[in-house]
Amino acid sequence: MIVPMRKIYVAARQGERNRLLTVLRGIGVVHVAAIEPEQAVADEQTLADLNALRRADQILSAVNPAGASPEVTPADAAREVLEIDRAAAEARGRLAALHHQAAQLEVWGDVRLEQFEALRRAGLELRFFSLPQEDVPAVSAECVETVAELPGRRALVAVIDRGEVEPPELAEPVELPAKDRPTLRAEAAEIDEKLKENAERLCRLAHLRPRMQGERDRLAQKAEFTATLNSGLDEGDLYALQGWVPAEEAGRLAERLEKAGIAAAVHEMPPAEGEEPPTLVRYSKWAKPIQGLFDMLGTKPGYREVDLSGFFMVALPIFAAMLIGDAGYGAILLLAGLGLYGRLTAKMGKPGTHLLIVMGAATLIWGVLTANYFGITPESFTEGAAARRTMAALGVLWRPDPNAARMLIIQISFIFGTIHLTLAHLRQFLGLLPNQKAISELGWCLVLWAMLGVIWLLFFGREPVPMSVVLVVLATGAAMAVLFTHPQGGPLKRIGIGLASSILPLLGTFSDTMSYIRLMAVGLASYYIASAFNGLGAQLADAATWLAAAPVILFGHALNLGLAAIAIFAHGVRLNMLEFSNNAGVQWAGYAYQPFAESTTTGKES
Repeated sequence: MIVPMRKIYVAARQGERNRLLTVLRGIGVVHVAAIEPEQAVADEQTLADLNALRRADQILSAVNPAGASPEVTPADAAREVLEIDRAAAEARGRLAALHHQAAQLEVWGDVRLEQFEALRRAGLELRFFSLPQEDVPAVSAECVETVAELPGRRALVAVIDRGEVEPPELAEPVELPAKDRPTLRAEAAEIDEKLKENAERLCRLAHLRPRMQGERDRLAQKAEFTATLNSGLDEGDLYALQGWVPAEEAGRLAERLEKAGIAAAVHEMPPAEGEEPPTLVRYSKWAKPIQGLFDMLGTKPGYREVDLSGFFMVALPIFAAMLIGDAGYGAILLLAGLGLYGRLTAKMGKPGTHLLIVMGAATLIWGVLTANYFGITPESFTEGAAARRTMAALGVLWRPDPNAARMLIIQISFIFGTIHLTLAHLRQFLGLLPNQKAISELGWCLVLWAMLGVIWLLFFGREPVPMSVVLVVLATGAAMAVLFTHPQGGPLKRIGIGLASSILPLLGTFSDTMSYIRLMAVGLASYYIASAFNGLGAQLADAATWLAAAPVILFGHALNLGLAAIAIFAHGVRLNMLEFSNNAGVQWAGYAYQPFAESTTTGKES
């Protein structure tokens, strides 16, 4: 549920403002709302140091500590890490340019420019020309030597110039390069050595990462404290703050400040019309895993919207199971969640890990119902009748005819979609009661089921119920939606506003229901990808050995599982966040409740 909030104002003497904030941070329930948001920032130096420490920590996260730990402060270490990183980026860019230049000088070989200068001092002036290879014999000079072949059937020719050179008409003079290849290689070697030294220095600085993280956390607390301090109002001898507090905590705030020895006035009130308090969602224990999804997406319902976590917790695992569609993949997800529970919890948190386990279990069950194991179904067996019969018996949704199986999954997808969207409107119905507008939501429920009848006829060529019944239900639902969308004013006004407001949603009902066909389409694509890689592996095994085929099969299934994970977000999450949420009237326009507390959090949610 979305926790009710109260707006609070706290005022104390100017001299106690630091103590007031320290106590409020210890209490940890006030989401401070800045009076002047543009002033609610920390000082530039603190922010710069904090940013440097964060960036340095990110750089050192990929470095293994080695060597002796240097004796420098965390702040100096962070600055040095950033300087090394900047210098390394420039050095790598210069190194790439040197290698490119050296490749362009390949025709000159490893000759040095000093050697040409020595020849010049000895009275031998070398000149170079680029000319067609067939014109080389036509060059008239004391000494002519072909140095290299050039693109376009041309040649680089060196001649000794004593004033008698007569190059052919198509010859083009070629100047000596500004630098020779040995010089470029020497510079590249110096850069390589410097990069190696910097890498070793980073390994030594990596020993200081824990201290740098501690300094980062200290500065983050300092920055938050300063920003909160600047969020208040200084007015003569008084200092005042405003913010939001959960309703169950608001009444005790004054008492807790008094116990801490702070003489402060506390005033609380409900949110005014048009005000948007922060959103604190308190998840039911059984729906807690879905918090992992919301934390990952960073989405919050608006304060005056409704909590859909329970609906998501039921629907998302079902949709994930249908999108993945494979018992083998479900088993992998389930075993990974259970076997790597500690590691996954450290990275994803308990809710995210529990959600993975639930989706794995749901996918395993769906895969068994459809008799699909790593792309292997009963029809995959040309021999082994017993195994085929066993798989077919377990897979109650499997059909020997692939087209019949596909049609069955499409039907299930449409039915799930209609139930899903109906629940969204029923949730709105309950939220709108006792307002007459709630009746329009019941009308949309009727429209949805009538639309399912229309889609059934279009897709499967048969009527689930007589079409006359479908049309009556559709007309009744549309009339209820039109008449009660705006239940104020006279009949003409209600009908006019209702019609204007219902035309696009009526079309949207058809498209929203049709969207659920993606559950079948993506699940079927996953099966065909798995089956195709199994076939490739089998062909390779016949031509060579299963040892050669195994990497192909493993790669194919790993790729397919990765695509399935993407599909969960691209399709499963979309069906909940867009189609379902739009029909439930939730726009996800909220922002998180973030209390001013000892440690920066994304909100106290439980």
